[in-house]
Amino acid sequence: MKSFTGKTLRWEWRDGAIELTLDGEPANEIGTAMLEELEQFVAAFPALIPDTAVCIMSSNRRAGFSAGADLRELYHRAAQLSLEERLAGVRTFIERIHAVFNAIDAAPFVTIAAVTGVCFGGGFELALTCDMIIADAMARFAFPELRLGLIPGFGGIPRLKRDVGNAFVRDLLLTGRSVNAARAQVAGLVAQLAAEGETLRAARSAAMQITKFDAVTRAAAKRFVKPVPHEDLGREIDLFCELFARPTVMAALKKFVESSDAMPYLP
Repeated sequence: MKSFTGKTLRWEWRDGAIELTLDGEPANEIGTAMLEELEQFVAAFPALIPDTAVCIMSSNRRAGFSAGADLRELYHRAAQLSLEERLAGVRTFIERIHAVFNAIDAAPFVTIAAVTGVCFGGGFELALTCDMIIADAMARFAFPELRLGLIPGFGGIPRLKRDVGNAFVRDLLLTGRSVNAARAQVAGLVAQLAAEGETLRAARSAAMQITKFDAVTRAAAKRFVKPVPHEDLGREIDLFCELFARPTVMAALKKFVESSDAMPYLP
């Protein structure tokens, strides 16, 4: 399947490149609907891999790349369940997310996240599965999960640790503050800065260069420089689920859901 249009995203294959566009209202929150469509994307890999050199991920939402996990869906689903059912459901969801993100991380083609605007929480974690992040001046990155009594649960900490220094990881995680693209580039997170509104053009330009190289060599180079941190990812799942069991988390989610802020996902 070389093209797909769903409720939250779409993709199209063209001349050796896949362009995957996130397009879920209001701000590309990652919930059940987007997870199911990302699972369909990963399931299409066997058909896509032989002819694909690059995948570019971008957003069609004005707010930016992604505001993170769909916390409203998470709260409303969890509030109807017993603690035991809640924990089982959360673990299942997190394990499904990890399976999809690990598949994207390890894909033999090169992946590029073209980031504009907000790239927070789970959306940031999706961008971190990519081999390169190209961002414009309006892009901002954050892990605001600690205000909910949680840690990032979609694989963000191990992947960020893989890519940048520990001081930058601790700053993002422990303060919850967002950083702009310029600082993210200095830290080694962003590979290339683009002019405002030009991230997709810059990503396509990089893709044209990448498609010139031999597929076997390209895949071998990627495996060598970007190993998937499976052990740390497994530990992250356990810690996230352990923290999610506490009543303070449901209270924080309830406060988020009932917030009247225009953009409650902002740290």
